[in-house]
Amino acid sequence: MIGDVLCLLVSLYVYVLIARIILSWIPSLPEPLVPIARGLRAITDPVLAPLRGRIPPLQLGGVALDLSPIIVFLLIAWVVRPLVCAFFPI
Repeated sequence: MIGDVLCLLVSLYVYVLIARIILSWIPSLPEPLVPIARGLRAITDPVLAPLRGRIPPLQLGGVALDLSPIIVFLLIAWVVRPLVCAFFPI
């Protein structure tokens, strides 16, 4: 039972991270989306912020690509999800 919840939470976190990335591409969010964006940042910043402090953004011409979400996706896909969901499948 608790394993099912953990596996589901790991899977949902990936979608939360994707939503945060998409909303970060919108320079001026419409007013109804501002609280959602704040909530997504509150959920994802504790994981992304330490990586941002250690890994500089990749400079692509005049644009800087934040690599921290990519690294978190890889860690979830290769380490966290297989460990959690292998022992506690949905």
